Amino acid sequence: MNDEISDEIAGTLIAAAREAARHAHAPYSNFAVGAALLMTDGSIVTGTNFENASYGLSLCAETVAAARANAEGRLRDIVAVGIIGGMMRGGVAHGTEPIRPCGRCRQVLNEAAQMGGRDLTVYCAGAEGETYETHRLSELLPHAFGPADLGIGG
Repeated sequence: MNDEISDEIAGTLIAAAREAARHAHAPYSNFAVGAALLMTDGSIVTGTNFENASYGLSLCAETVAAARANAEGRLRDIVAVGIIGGMMRGGVAHGTEPIRPCGRCRQVLNEAAQMGGRDLTVYCAGAEGETYETHRLSELLPHAFGPADLGIGG
């Protein structure tokens, strides 16, 4: 993928993730996260973090987005991910430092990647600003355990 296409995709996914983060339910951490998944047909599926008073039941934005894609029968169609996050002030996420998916989300994304037979591109950004990082999921979660280890996959 050339840099111009990567920049365009990254910008689209980051913008969609920022829009999703506006709907974060984060009353405990006050840290809003948005995720946007690029699908094989060019459509985008989004998710946002959804916290719970019983902290262990909280859901990350990437997990919510992957579950939405799966509910639509499209788990295998994910090709790239955009993730943003930042501390909320006045109901809006702020911060320019790129965030990366937590370990659980890396594992959830790996499930989709292996089921689709591809290594996902992951664009990581802050809630504001132009700076973003580009990673391969296999770099973020090396030696991952997944469907392929159980003889299941794309």
